[in-house]
Amino acid sequence: MGHGIAQVAAQVAKYEVRLRDVKQEFLNNGMKMMKKSLQSFLKRGKISEKEINEILDRINPTLDLREAVTDADLIIEAVPENVELKKNMYREVEQYAPEDAIIGSNTSSISITELASAIRNPEQFCGMHFFNPPQLMQLIEIIRGVKTSDETINTIVEVTKRMGKEPVVVNKDAPGFVVTRVLVPALNEAMYLVWEGIAEPAEIDKAIKLGLNWPMGPFTLLDYLGLDTVLSITGVFQNEIGDPKYRPCPLLRQMVKAGMLGRKTGKGFYDWTEKK
Repeated sequence: MGHGIAQVAAQVAKYEVRLRDVKQEFLNNGMKMMKKSLQSFLKRGKISEKEINEILDRINPTLDLREAVTDADLIIEAVPENVELKKNMYREVEQYAPEDAIIGSNTSSISITELASAIRNPEQFCGMHFFNPPQLMQLIEIIRGVKTSDETINTIVEVTKRMGKEPVVVNKDAPGFVVTRVLVPALNEAMYLVWEGIAEPAEIDKAIKLGLNWPMGPFTLLDYLGLDTVLSITGVFQNEIGDPKYRPCPLLRQMVKAGMLGRKTGKGFYDWTEKK
């Protein structure tokens, strides 16, 4: 989601952005997807060619973490849902970032208090949970850790509004926050319907779209989110809450083992390859 967050920051808020990743191919892919998104805005008459060039001029891709964060006011982390990976990255960021920089994590399920324990100034750390795709989805959940300061929360609320988004402040650091806590059990239950042979994914998607007015069905959404990400989230729920209702459907485990993760691998519940 990093490229989408960078695009929103540069396009709507008009911030100067540095987009950092660990491999050049990832950066290239992020910039390619950003340009494709901007072209879709152009086709709909939302922006001009001149504005596209100005937006892209405000985004500087880099592999160098020092270059990315040295004079940053806000650092938004969007690495995979792995606690130690995130903590190690924060420790590295702290070596180069200004002391007053705010760090926001785009985590969808991991404890903000635990993540903030990796840095010297946890009062300047919060959750900043965007929704996929960030260019289109209006919500940002702002999650308070135990030590997060009011000043940090108020600043991120203002940043969220400048990005053209709607903030929802989550006052208690609980697994899954608001949306993911409600959504993932629903997605898991949809998979149980398939596992038990009750209905096919496309039929369930149709039913939920027409019956509950969801913009996309649960299986389309699972493929967008990534089945590996959803499995990680159910693991967090099991470890932190301990309720058996969060036990992942065996079908989810099977598909992750098979590498059928959704759009990112070309196949999940649907076929996302180029020819399709």
